[in-house]
Amino acid sequence: MATLDVKARKKTHLHPYLAGNFAPIHRVQPLTPCSYTGHIPSELIGGEYVRNGGNPVTNEDLGRDAHWFDGDGMLSGVAFRRVDDGLGGVRPEFVNQYILTDVYLSSRLTPSLQTPILPSIATLVNPLSSLITILLRIFRTILLVLLSHLPGSMQAIKKISVANTAIIYHDGRALATCESGPPMRVSLPALESVGWFNGKTVEGENNGEAGAGFGGKGLLGFLKEWTTAHPRIDPVTAELILFHSTFAPPYIHYSIIPATQQQSAAYPSLQSQTRLISQPVAGVSSAKMMHDFGVSPSHTVILDLPLSLDPLNLAKNRPVVSYNPSGRSRFGIFPRYHPENVRWFQTDACCIFHTANTWDDVITMDGEQVTTGINMLACRLTSASLVFSAGDLAAPIPTHSPAEKEEEQCRLYYYQFSLEGSHNTIRHQWALSAIPFEFPSLRDDVSMSSAKFIYGCSVGDSSFGAALGRAVKIDSLVKLDVQTLIARGKRKSPTPVSGCVDMRSVSEVLASEDPQDPIKVFKMPPGWYAQESSFVARKNGDSEDDGWLVTYVFDESQLDENGECWSDAKSELWVIDARNMKDVIARVYLPQRVPYGLHGNWFSEVDVLGQRPFETVRHLPSSISHHKSTTTKSINNSGALWTIWMKTRGYIEGLLG
Repeated sequence: MATLDVKARKKTHLHPYLAGNFAPIHRVQPLTPCSYTGHIPSELIGGEYVRNGGNPVTNEDLGRDAHWFDGDGMLSGVAFRRVDDGLGGVRPEFVNQYILTDVYLSSRLTPSLQTPILPSIATLVNPLSSLITILLRIFRTILLVLLSHLPGSMQAIKKISVANTAIIYHDGRALATCESGPPMRVSLPALESVGWFNGKTVEGENNGEAGAGFGGKGLLGFLKEWTTAHPRIDPVTAELILFHSTFAPPYIHYSIIPATQQQSAAYPSLQSQTRLISQPVAGVSSAKMMHDFGVSPSHTVILDLPLSLDPLNLAKNRPVVSYNPSGRSRFGIFPRYHPENVRWFQTDACCIFHTANTWDDVITMDGEQVTTGINMLACRLTSASLVFSAGDLAAPIPTHSPAEKEEEQCRLYYYQFSLEGSHNTIRHQWALSAIPFEFPSLRDDVSMSSAKFIYGCSVGDSSFGAALGRAVKIDSLVKLDVQTLIARGKRKSPTPVSGCVDMRSVSEVLASEDPQDPIKVFKMPPGWYAQESSFVARKNGDSEDDGWLVTYVFDESQLDENGECWSDAKSELWVIDARNMKDVIARVYLPQRVPYGLHGNWFSEVDVLGQRPFETVRHLPSSISHHKSTTTKSINNSGALWTIWMKTRGYIEGLLG
């Protein structure tokens, strides 16, 4: 068991995703007033911006395997609280809280742990990880989970999700998401953890629906409740659409959760009450690292890409996570309520972690609306290098490469899938812009329609597949007029797969003086970096882009000579004019820094006030030290067998730490 001892490992260099403003922060704050400059739009008052991200609570072993996608979920929010001064006043308040998952609570209550309970994604993707290393990491996790269910535990680990990826709002609930389990409900604006959501009810609520939820019963029920980090909410029907990815055939299951209460003018009609829970989707070729999907008003698009997440890879002498550049990318399209009627479309290998929007082509035939095609915008990567670099690993050199290798890139791609006839044809597949583009977003009420604008993040003139030892840092926010670029592409007919409509770089776009330019870039000041942005619409605005982007920003002049943050480093929240992509109209000064994280969301005042009631929230013991002393007393005051067990348990925990 000495292989599990990580205490002797040395920190040879700064892991790019554990250093600087990527480094975790362990200080949590309740709602704390902040100062600000500029003008806060009235549309923000009463609402809250919240961003999710991994923040490992057990971080002592800096020489361990670590990955940007690892870590316990931490939510960081700014609530724009109303001030009853008769003048429409506002007081921004910052709050950050860990999401109290089973894994987080168990970690905090097991002080001997020096590394996270779950294996790092970096271990699973590393081609140099031996079979014995991976098996030992998995065995350690299994032992810690089993130990948490035995006497002497304060917290049993029933779900292994760390809920660290995104946060959404559906039917009166804010839900933190992650692939390795169901969503966790949190409260707004305080960001307290309420409980796991199973598709029907939430722990901590007393008014949920009865019956089996995600996963159902049986041996594989645990896996079938694992839910995509990017569910979709239909802005018309208010349905929550999601998928569940597992390691066992048929690999993908699919759910639709209808809204059961109407709480917002954003959902004028609850047209459908169709509910699907964990329905199989046939045709997926193997277990995959499937992060996102596409949803139009009539159809759903599943992405079966050559990026596997399969324990059986170990038997083939491959990492658990493996990318095959010579494989095929497959898109499974089926009517929303009929996953059994899937049609598969194939094209060249790629990775897609995020789709931006999906919508229908519709014609009228004999008085009825008929869907003839599905359009999808997605951030397409030509390799899996980001998966490796985010773990501070060199991407493996493929043993078999395609005949015509594409350059390393991540661009916003347009796909059009024909549903006419029996042939599964991709009519269009090309990039809209050569600018690196990831973390896409759009105005919520135009999703699943032919929206004009998509917002995203860029890394200047480099790539999202960052080099070894260097982290991805967002220095530009981008707005694309996708309607205009798609129209140009259909006129120009770029080369399928490798073609691009607009080949300009970020610097060339910034030099443009054309007021009608379909690409606009907000460039951060030198040394400043942003995070994913969310759009907030102006009430009764004149155009789709009439509103603001909100994002956290950080000035890296607050790093020392070793690249570490000062102890008093602080972030800001900026409110940016989305029309001209130039003006910062408000800056909120936060009491501490917000580490570079993953996905955020804007919650309106209607959302905050429309939350379902709950009875209880999750919590840590009031004092961890009190818990330790109580445990010690219980050992001293109990019988001999109990004393022997607790000492044995402590020894095992120390060995596994």
